[in-house]
Amino acid sequence: MNPWMLLSIAIVTLSAAGGIYLVTRIGKFTLVRRLTKNSLPKRLLIGLIVTAAACYALYLGIGVINMMICVLHLVAIWLLADLIALIVRKIRRKRGVYYLAGVGALVFTAVWLCYGWYSAHHVVRTEYALETEKNIGEEPIRIVMFADSHIGATFHSAEFAEYCRRMEAENPDVLVIVGDYVDDDTTREDMLACCEALGSIHVKHGIWFVYGNHDRGYFQRSGEGFTYAEMEAELEKNGVHILIDETELIDNRFYLVGREDARYTWRASMDSLVQNLDPDIYTVVLDHEPHDYAAQEKSGVDLVLSGHTHGGWLFPFNNLAYITHSDDRVYGYEKRSNTEYIVTSGISDWALKFKTGCIAEYVVVDIQ
Repeated sequence: MNPWMLLSIAIVTLSAAGGIYLVTRIGKFTLVRRLTKNSLPKRLLIGLIVTAAACYALYLGIGVINMMICVLHLVAIWLLADLIALIVRKIRRKRGVYYLAGVGALVFTAVWLCYGWYSAHHVVRTEYALETEKNIGEEPIRIVMFADSHIGATFHSAEFAEYCRRMEAENPDVLVIVGDYVDDDTTREDMLACCEALGSIHVKHGIWFVYGNHDRGYFQRSGEGFTYAEMEAELEKNGVHILIDETELIDNRFYLVGREDARYTWRASMDSLVQNLDPDIYTVVLDHEPHDYAAQEKSGVDLVLSGHTHGGWLFPFNNLAYITHSDDRVYGYEKRSNTEYIVTSGISDWALKFKTGCIAEYVVVDIQ
């Protein structure tokens, strides 16, 4: 069975079990006990009504996936709070009058998820300063990168236009879009307006785009959607250069190597992409998924820029990829031999509207 299918089944099952747990917990509040005269059936009924109403409100507001994320967070935190309360009771040998564990769980979960919402919707600037022995000219190379905008997930075209102006103000040599610019749920209106936003800014040596695993779509887009060919046409119309297993020499100072996404098995190998390049010229690889570090290290390229991982999304699962080895890196900087790697957590999110294990960012890379 597909791993994503297994994960989906696990999330649904855990959410359902968590919902049952919450029904039993709500009945423990002092107010509910008094209203029901401590009748267990009535307490469970009130718990069911409150839980169902809260889940339905979340579903209407943020969708089913994010509703389940909220439920799972609340359940995990509530279980921990109940465990702590149990330990305290054992030590004190005294039962509390009020259900403080429940109150604490609700308050902490609300604060934690508000922080996660803010982290997903507040885009910050992250900077890396790199050094090279290669001759790149008198001035440093400045690359501004963003990935995983999944337009429509956490922002629409108006916010994206503001991010474009912020990135233009960095005065980069190039602006690179490292995949997952759009998604299956991106509307045609948003796609067109965001392409126009890119076309409205000036970047010294242009804007460069490589495909991610979502850009061509996993599902048939609806009537208000668009084809990836139409997206390509709009990007090119607005001056964005598309690299699909192609190499471009920028200002006679550095190469940009744009790779097809790893989802497509026919993409060119690293060896074939760099075999005709001058090894004395600094080489930057744009590769959406950080899955090919061994080949990239062997090829001797200088810098690899990736996205895809969203920084691991949610704590503590942001470190899960390190354990499962599903990605070579989840977030940040790494160096192997003479090749440096940077993975961004993305400027937006996919289906999730919370980031509790990372940030939303665009990246500025200065090479000198």
